[in-house]
Amino acid sequence: MIQTETILRALADGTRLRVINLLLVEKELCVCELTEALQMVQPKASRHLAILREAGLVLDRREGLWIHYRIHPDLPAWGNQLLEAVHKGCQGKPPYAGDLKRLSRKATKAAASCG
Repeated sequence: MIQTETILRALADGTRLRVINLLLVEKELCVCELTEALQMVQPKASRHLAILREAGLVLDRREGLWIHYRIHPDLPAWGNQLLEAVHKGCQGKPPYAGDLKRLSRKATKAAASCG
């Protein structure tokens, strides 16, 4: 069972809010896409993704060498409403807008490093 306090603690970090914002827009992203958009090293991104996964906010799936993340499809209604409200509060504001811009630039490059 997902605990309210656990979700709020997971969302109380700016990096994790940035990850959630990207996942709400893109639906699913590989770790390498997240590291590029967030401009951070893979171990740091993975540490934040692990916290989000442990809180029950995201699911991961492995595809070869790559791990892809998405918002957990079985979140309770209040959890989805909370994430949508957070997303609306982030739209168009730094650093969230810059993350999306970097992500869209990467998508146009046809990155061979991501599966």
